[in-house]
Amino acid sequence: MDYSLNTSQNFIKRTKKSNRRKLWLGLLFTSPVLLGYTIFVLIPLIVTTVLSFTNFSIGAKNTNFIGFENYINMFNGQDVYFWPSVKATLLYVFGSVPANIVFSFLIAVLLNANIKGRAIFRGIFYLPVVIPLASGCSIWLWMFQPDFGIVNQLLKAVGLPGGTWLSSDTTVILSFIIVSMWICGNTIVIFLAGLQEIPSHLYEAIDVDGGNAFHKLLYITIPMASPIIFFNTVMGVINAFQAFVQTAVLTPGYSQMMMGQPNNSGLLYVPYIYTKAFRFSQMGAASASAIILLIAIAIFTVIFFKMQNSLVYYEGDAKKK
Repeated sequence: MDYSLNTSQNFIKRTKKSNRRKLWLGLLFTSPVLLGYTIFVLIPLIVTTVLSFTNFSIGAKNTNFIGFENYINMFNGQDVYFWPSVKATLLYVFGSVPANIVFSFLIAVLLNANIKGRAIFRGIFYLPVVIPLASGCSIWLWMFQPDFGIVNQLLKAVGLPGGTWLSSDTTVILSFIIVSMWICGNTIVIFLAGLQEIPSHLYEAIDVDGGNAFHKLLYITIPMASPIIFFNTVMGVINAFQAFVQTAVLTPGYSQMMMGQPNNSGLLYVPYIYTKAFRFSQMGAASASAIILLIAIAIFTVIFFKMQNSLVYYEGDAKKK
């Protein structure tokens, strides 16, 4: 009995020692990621949250705790740029994300087909991603020029009237959406990878039943690609909320501290935060705005994941059922 008891105790000790060793080894190998997350994500988030309850300003001698005053000033209209930036950002999100998803998906379907020169077309559609966004927006700034821009010239060539685009409060967000569709190469690549994983025998079954290309798209391609559509939609919403370069480069007057002209209709939310922080030196108010953005993105993400079970088809779940 004593021998068995000692053996069990020794086994338990060795097991605990082995588990501790595995824990320390795991922490050692994950320490670069944990350290990077702590330094670049967790600590800035904590500091931003604390500053959002203060009147901290760059160059100010004193910093005082003011509670929710920064948040109240945004929602009660005292900050005249808050609601225009919210409106512009929501219009951009709900316009650019569906447009990008539909456009990218259709292009990926075409690029997945057995067509001549497929590799060349894939490179062409991905090429804008390689170009720095600021440089690409500078090109579009010239293309949207009302007098000699190529966009208006093409519209006039087909008998349509040109527009003022970036200088009009009715078309500035539309201009941003067009630019976002130009740089959707990453989304196309992700869609293309998902489409290539769809079993070919499913399409063959449609052919046997006398179906056409539309039936394949509706009953096979879209349901099987729904997890990829869901992923790209969530990532598209997150990225659209954080859009910055469009206002900074394309919007007339922003570089002259006139915010998002025309009539602030092109002032997206992240440029609004940047302006408050680094042009007006209102770091406390800018921190509060950043926390609002974090909460908004979190809410939209939670809503999407709540809707996931009813919108997304997972083959493994279907087998379990």
